[in-house]
Amino acid sequence: MSSEQAMNVVGLISGTSVDAMEAVACRINGSGEHLEFWLLSHVTLPFTKRFAQRVISATTIDELCKLNFELGELFAQAALAAMGMAGLNPSDVDVIGSHGQTMAHQAGATLQISEASVIAERTGVPVVSDFRTRDVAAGGQGAPLVPYADWVLFRRPGRVRALQNIGGIANVSVVSDKLEDTLAFDTGPGNMLIDALVRRATHGKKAYDRDGRMAMAGKPIPGLLRALGQHPFFKRKPPRSAGREQFGDALADSLWRRYQKKPNDLIATATAFTIEATAQAYERWVLPKYELDGIYLSGGGSRNPVLRHGLASRLAPLRVATVDNLGFPEGAKEAACFAILAAEFINGRAQNIPQATGAKRAVVMGKLTPA
Repeated sequence: MSSEQAMNVVGLISGTSVDAMEAVACRINGSGEHLEFWLLSHVTLPFTKRFAQRVISATTIDELCKLNFELGELFAQAALAAMGMAGLNPSDVDVIGSHGQTMAHQAGATLQISEASVIAERTGVPVVSDFRTRDVAAGGQGAPLVPYADWVLFRRPGRVRALQNIGGIANVSVVSDKLEDTLAFDTGPGNMLIDALVRRATHGKKAYDRDGRMAMAGKPIPGLLRALGQHPFFKRKPPRSAGREQFGDALADSLWRRYQKKPNDLIATATAFTIEATAQAYERWVLPKYELDGIYLSGGGSRNPVLRHGLASRLAPLRVATVDNLGFPEGAKEAACFAILAAEFINGRAQNIPQATGAKRAVVMGKLTPA
């Protein structure tokens, strides 16, 4: 399958933070280093707190089955909303790229749900989904997924840029002129642990630490911060990936049992943990090899001033800014990446980066559900 003609594409994602769906409509022309991208629309559709909690706590086959179809319905709504905002009819759209909702991610196995057949049926548009599994089948970790798209969107001649996403898990793509020189890996925790502790501290009334207010009201607990830094994940060299299994509810429950009388201090510690884990990843694996022109943030964590300013302070004098400073709306970035991955699936071009995921070879990721 190959078609390097201009395409209208919709990209969909729901992250590990389980707070909202992001959808973009875009125009894509060409492939690889010649790919041209125009953003036409971007919409955010939040999950209800009740639905988000169902996703976070799902453990039975029955609940996973139901959520798979319910998420398909919600993703279809998001896709149609992005089309409408862009002034497109479904008949104008060539393909939808859906990352889905990650439910489990570990060595040799991964699971994303959001039934592609439902999305295709409700929209009348072909859907490319389930991107991670082919990389895993090829011996990779199925993550990080976006370095190829980061290279397409943000590389500039003669420059080396770090694209740092702080979603539920934090990951970096270091991009330069050549795709084969790209370095990408999960740096460690992002918002996931912070969000889980906020839910416990507020009895579910808040899903995240808006503007870092709870972290600012507390002080990191030094001994706990040091202990968190000893997590086995940090002993692993890239390529590496992480998920809920390392930094999700199990860890949050353990911390909450011990420190629930100091909720703001605990959230301040989790925030400092993300900052320190990210900074140390740069110091060990990035800065010894690359002279960066800047670190450009995206994901929900980029909107948390404690995280943003903490990283800037920790990594000074490096420039730390959001991708908005590169002329791209931060909130649209991840969904745009999956639009690019879907377009390149149609073009028959491999979109994984083996040195980032550990795969044995470059492969075309995704599965096609016809309209």
